[in-house]
Amino acid sequence: MSSDCIFCKIARGEIPSRKVYEDEEILAFHDIHPWAPVHFLMVPKAHIASLAHVSEVHQPLLGRMLAMAPKLALQEGCQPYPQGGHRVVINTGAHGGQEVQHLHIHVMGGPRPWLKG
Repeated sequence: MSSDCIFCKIARGEIPSRKVYEDEEILAFHDIHPWAPVHFLMVPKAHIASLAHVSEVHQPLLGRMLAMAPKLALQEGCQPYPQGGHRVVINTGAHGGQEVQHLHIHVMGGPRPWLKG
């Protein structure tokens, strides 16, 4: 973990969050500035700066995170597919809109229109 990364601090419990899910490798928590009725972030507890920094060793972790997203979306209030659903977004780098330099997956859903997206 990084000592000055806000998501690492959240993962360590130094900054409070509204947790959605937690295990030894993953933390999911509500976004503090939600764009949609359901909006939470999934982060690996290990500090990975961005999707551009992912390698083959990260495949099992990212696979688990993506497979978990629909279950957590339903848990948090999204309606089931196909009438409902959710959006999964990973911003990468400055041009991709990444604001925090720690890999994170946005999971958003709920009735439209949303604030953004």
